[in-house]
Amino acid sequence: MNVSLTNVDSVNAILQITVAKADYQEKLDNALKTFRKKANIPGFRPGTVPMGMVKKMYGKSVLAEEINKIVGENLYNYIQENNLNVLGEPLPNQEKQQPIDFSVEGDYDFFFDLALAPEIKLSLTKKDKVPYYAIAVDEEMVDKQIASYTANYGKYEKVEEDAKETDLIRGTISELEDGKVKEGGIFVEAGILMPSYMKDEAEQAKFVGSKAGDVIVFNPGKAYDGNETEIASMLHIDKNAVEAIAPEFQFAITEVTRYQEAALDQELFDKIFGAGTVTTEADFKAKVKETIADQFAPDSDYKFLLDAKELLEKKTGDLQFPDAFLKRWLVASGEERTAESVEEDYPKILADLKFHLIKEQLAKDYEIKIDNDDMKTIAMQAARAQFAQYGMMNLPDEMVENYANDMLKNKDNARNLFDRAMENKIIDTLKTKLGVEEKTISLDEFRKFFEKEEGADAEKEA
Repeated sequence: MNVSLTNVDSVNAILQITVAKADYQEKLDNALKTFRKKANIPGFRPGTVPMGMVKKMYGKSVLAEEINKIVGENLYNYIQENNLNVLGEPLPNQEKQQPIDFSVEGDYDFFFDLALAPEIKLSLTKKDKVPYYAIAVDEEMVDKQIASYTANYGKYEKVEEDAKETDLIRGTISELEDGKVKEGGIFVEAGILMPSYMKDEAEQAKFVGSKAGDVIVFNPGKAYDGNETEIASMLHIDKNAVEAIAPEFQFAITEVTRYQEAALDQELFDKIFGAGTVTTEADFKAKVKETIADQFAPDSDYKFLLDAKELLEKKTGDLQFPDAFLKRWLVASGEERTAESVEEDYPKILADLKFHLIKEQLAKDYEIKIDNDDMKTIAMQAARAQFAQYGMMNLPDEMVENYANDMLKNKDNARNLFDRAMENKIIDTLKTKLGVEEKTISLDEFRKFFEKEEGADAEKEA
């Protein structure tokens, strides 16, 4: 076996792999013996087929399979052992590679084009200034968040007052016939409705101002404007049966309940932040402010990384890339890509690739690594963030951990979480290596940064 690398230029190389007969003969013989034991050929019992017949019938395909295994293993072993930072995947060389005839055993030559990543050198000091924009948390934000908490953690309570549009009215629902309860008709013992959901104002008005003990005659079809799904849900019937219902029903009200927002008390404090974490309204507001600031931190970090990206790209300078190879590989590796689409997208692809290589170099220079603990931490953070979107705060660690473990079992999720963890560590590292100039600005001012970027992107597309 002979493997050799020829550099075409600083970012292109040709890897030649010469496979001699001695390199594959033993593997080929063993593969054919194994195939012979399993071969199912009419007229022969398994294991009794003459080797000459097996070789004649299947030798070419078995040889091709064994050679491909050997070439693949040696190709990637050479890349790893020689620490070659390749871009994309090796491609067969279009000029040197000749057709391979596996019907004749002998020596074989394989030629592969390799794209080598350009060399990047970075020297960072505190003299390299980058702004860090911390978003100020004002009282209005705190008040809005507290209002959200009190609304989300409230509950329906029974009231003796007349019903409002947004109250839940409970009672029994009976189908009517000639103004009387229809014998064998539709009957719902635990009926429930909210007047505000009704589309017809006249039907809605029948329930507004009602109270427990009242009996309301109404038309479900008119009330819900013929919406079969809503009518079927209220009457506990199949959608297909809605068309045949009577025009009039009665609703005997047993209870009116009204949504009451949660009070700013210890019960709410404990639900949001855990038992005993805060015990006063002032501490609760301070904790809410801290939580909002924590939620803004990733946005500030993202903006910091964008600004650092500009600095890092300037310090890196112009890089030479194997453009022809990359375009060829992009077409070959993407089912929906064409030469035209790659040509159009290439500037954006190249920009992303350049920054990816810069981040790789930073990880190498500063020995940034991601271990199992890092993956578990980032998965837990992602899990808590997902639960928080549905108002599920302060969940037990065991529950969050189980969900995080499930996320990590998915390869795509795990890859995305790894990239996020690596980026977070790179941001933290840059904060220590660069001259960070912290500036506190309002949320509106912060958003304007991205409005400018969106406007600039729109101009480029136009």
